[in-house]
Amino acid sequence: MAQPQSREEFKDYCLRKIGAPVIDINVSEEQVEDRVDEAVSFWRDYHYNGSQLVYLKHQLTAQDVENGYINLPQKLLGISRIFPLDTSISTGSGIFNVNYQFVLNNLNDLTGYTIQNYYMTMSHLTFLQEWLVGKPLIRYNKHVNKLYIDAGKASLREGKYIIIEAYDVVDEDAYPDVFGDRWLQNYATVLIREQWGLNLTKFTNMQLVGGVSFNGEQILQEARAEREKMEEEAIRSLQPLTYNFIG
Repeated sequence: MAQPQSREEFKDYCLRKIGAPVIDINVSEEQVEDRVDEAVSFWRDYHYNGSQLVYLKHQLTAQDVENGYINLPQKLLGISRIFPLDTSISTGSGIFNVNYQFVLNNLNDLTGYTIQNYYMTMSHLTFLQEWLVGKPLIRYNKHVNKLYIDAGKASLREGKYIIIEAYDVVDEDAYPDVFGDRWLQNYATVLIREQWGLNLTKFTNMQLVGGVSFNGEQILQEARAEREKMEEEAIRSLQPLTYNFIG
């Protein structure tokens, strides 16, 4: 069968992996929905395929300047940085820009035999930029969706554009291919299986017709052990490349 391409197909796929419809899986529709939500949430937070790097452009308004913060879209996982608001070290524009003038005056060296002097000069300018101008301090919490910029109103000028580097979740509604992710399928199945075992523990040692008895405790323990193993693996080795972000 083709990979699931919708939430309903995904739920049916997970239930079939643990025995449905041959075996009656004793979980409610609401419980399946909750476990799928949990699986998607964990996948977004800890799996490299659950998030994506985005750049957001925002033009500051008078209200932004007055508030000292910017309202951001929901579902952002975190903010890694914003590009500097003030670049006063690299003054000038066009042909009067420091970079342009340096290249113009050292064109022979750059095209002839070495760019070592250019590299060292640019590194020094970057160093001066870092120490004399610095980077704006930012604060962000993904449950508040407000990016606070602690740079003072002098740097937050109305009409100015800022670029925000952020990590956004991969929306399963916009990208149904999410439901074909193998790790997400296995993890959601484990969560549903754990819920099934938890439900069955209420009927421990209950005898059915023919001498068959429930063993919900075994199902619960096996699913719980597998879930813990998958979560440890994801946190240890499946996260995106290490980055510092606020959120």
